[in-house]
Amino acid sequence: MGKVICAGLGPGDPELMSVRSWRAIQGARHVAYFRKAGRKGQARTLVDGLLPDTAVEHAMEYPVTTEIHFSDPEYNRLLSAFYDQWADTLTEISQDEDVVVLCEGDPFLYGSFMHLYTRLQGRAEVEVIPGITGMSGCWTASGQPITWGDDVLTVAMATLEEDELAARAQNTDALVVMKIGRNLPKLRRALERAGRAQDAWLVEHGTMAQQQVRKLSDVDGPVPYFSIVLIHGQGRRP
Repeated sequence: MGKVICAGLGPGDPELMSVRSWRAIQGARHVAYFRKAGRKGQARTLVDGLLPDTAVEHAMEYPVTTEIHFSDPEYNRLLSAFYDQWADTLTEISQDEDVVVLCEGDPFLYGSFMHLYTRLQGRAEVEVIPGITGMSGCWTASGQPITWGDDVLTVAMATLEEDELAARAQNTDALVVMKIGRNLPKLRRALERAGRAQDAWLVEHGTMAQQQVRKLSDVDGPVPYFSIVLIHGQGRRP
């Protein structure tokens, strides 16, 4: 019997990957990773040069990403069938050998692997290796602590409605907003309504070679979907 090993890859810099994940990847007989159709995939890119030449690769290509809205029933139907299929495939492989599933950041923080994890319960032995989160890499890149003392930290998705984003921003000390991309104009309006726009920072490609850290007010033009906006807490300190 083998098992399914989900290796958290950390925020992007391969040197921030845990030794445990590195060892799992170095010894992988089978490796699976999520990607958008036609792309190499961020997770696969992060392990360039680490995989054994003999490793069998399994590219798990999403049937849909942003082509239709996640509130559309068809979106959930397509993704549910996709996760069902790959849970079956991983279960079959793990009957005989280990299979390593790559996951950016930490697998249990908004990671796609969670949808496989729930489907694998009772069918395969599963090991999850935690990783440094993308948001942690980004606030460290900003050069400022994200929270002080009793600060409350809120994590929100830019895919939320504008009213919800404004309310979350207004009623927290520190804020992390993920999934920016084409949601940036809406997020700007929400932060302006909350009176927090001048405190916001944008981090693109945190911890990676192409990393950029800028005040959000200085950003003009489109930004990647996997950017993070930060508002640092200013709480109690000695």
